[in-house]
Amino acid sequence: MSSSKIKEIKIAHSPDSDDAFMFYGLATNKIRVPGLKFTHVLCDIETLNRKALDEAYYDVTAISFHAYPYLQDRYALMPSGGSVGEGYGPMIVSPKAYTIEEVKKLKIAVPGLLTTAFLALKLFAPAVEFEVVPFDQIIPQVLEGKYEAGLIIHEGQLTYSKQGLNKIVDLGKWWKDLTGLVLPGAGLQGAQGQHSART
Repeated sequence: MSSSKIKEIKIAHSPDSDDAFMFYGLATNKIRVPGLKFTHVLCDIETLNRKALDEAYYDVTAISFHAYPYLQDRYALMPSGGSVGEGYGPMIVSPKAYTIEEVKKLKIAVPGLLTTAFLALKLFAPAVEFEVVPFDQIIPQVLEGKYEAGLIIHEGQLTYSKQGLNKIVDLGKWWKDLTGLVLPGAGLQGAQGQHSART
């Protein structure tokens, strides 16, 4: 097939391990689709949420479930993706073993205002103080003492204890205990017009 007939599909996703696992086959050309060329763009999830809101979209893009209601006129969800499970979700961690009531009074580093993690945090503690920090900088900045606690997503949910942090609350478990339901998933898939996007 001539190069003039090859269509480029831009896939934007975050540089975390679960996205890397999902897109490994395409990114390494182990999976090939005749007539299509896949280009990967790596950004943190809040940046992707904001780009989708600003209509600077990619053919396929990750967005948070929390962001989707603001984008549903432009995007259609794809049946894949997700960074939460049954009784498992974003976690508030800290070097100190705070109580549930104590942590609600702290300033917490969060991965973005349109993330599902942030929405869950606001349901858990509506009046909580927060500051946006890139998701991969939350644990380092909590360890440096810049924040008393952090709201973590992605691989941080697996590595926080090895770094000496305490899990104060798992918001997926909190939501399950409160409602009996699974926390709606972060990292969905969506589409704009003829374009597809992972959310």
